[in-house]
Amino acid sequence: MRILLAGGAGFIGSVLAPLLIERGYDISVIDLLWFGNHLPDETPIIKKDLFSCQQKDLEGYDQVVFLGGLSNDPMAEFSPAMNFSYNAALPSYLAYLARESGVRRFIYASSCSVYGYTVNEMFNEGSPVTCAYPYGISKLQGERGVMQMQSDSFSTIALRQGTVCGYSPRMRFDLIVNTMYKCAMLDNKITVNNPSIWRPIIDVRDTCSAFIRAIQADPDVSGIFNVAGGNYTVGQVGDLVQSKLKELTGKTIRIQVNNQQDFRNYKVSYEKAKTYLGFAPKYSIQDTIANIFGHHDRYGDFSRDYFYNIIKFKQLQEK
Repeated sequence: MRILLAGGAGFIGSVLAPLLIERGYDISVIDLLWFGNHLPDETPIIKKDLFSCQQKDLEGYDQVVFLGGLSNDPMAEFSPAMNFSYNAALPSYLAYLARESGVRRFIYASSCSVYGYTVNEMFNEGSPVTCAYPYGISKLQGERGVMQMQSDSFSTIALRQGTVCGYSPRMRFDLIVNTMYKCAMLDNKITVNNPSIWRPIIDVRDTCSAFIRAIQADPDVSGIFNVAGGNYTVGQVGDLVQSKLKELTGKTIRIQVNNQQDFRNYKVSYEKAKTYLGFAPKYSIQDTIANIFGHHDRYGDFSRDYFYNIIKFKQLQEK
């Protein structure tokens, strides 16, 4: 099977690509390489803007996995225009090209951010989506554009991911668990801005497993699926990170609670993904921290711009 990873050189793609190669898939990546190339040497890479793709670029592939776009709220708020272009219009355009090119399935990396702010409810895929901020709105628009292309011969799957964390060869320290790890290692302190806010958390290895399950799903399967490893309050996350790092390092790590307002609060059910895709998360927050710590020698200076999407994005826009 030939698979195209659109935007596949980022945080998730750098973990997913080698897993697909291990399973015998013939993969290619199209990416602008904003954050460098950390893919296996044998990975064919086409360096180009996905908006410049034409039908011929997608011909011959069986499936397209869309991992591109702008990846978080700070990037979306810095450039709302690019956010809506790359998160809403771009996946819709590529899904259209894929269908016209004879691709059989298009998988879209969506986000649980579409749920916005909820109070004491477990949301499933049929629950209202209420996000009023650029990132969540754009991810929902991209999702709807992709799902509209579904037909008897063209499967469309949207994976609404929880907050993805963990170790990747293209490492990031601007994700909740990863940020707590960095601060604990640098300052022996974890900052919790609002301990009562809920988040679905997922290890990057589990989210890659969800993409593999989607790739391998029956051809008739289409739809929207929540994928997460568990639902936690931010206070719980801080406690778990603190406890595991104390165990691993012997350091005394304190937690500072700020009680700041947050515009995102949601917890999700991922039973549908278990039922239809066979998705089964394996990794806890403690497992995630152990894996990040296991690669600690690779990070060097935590202040490097490369680790923070918004910093690198601003630099690229200035150029």
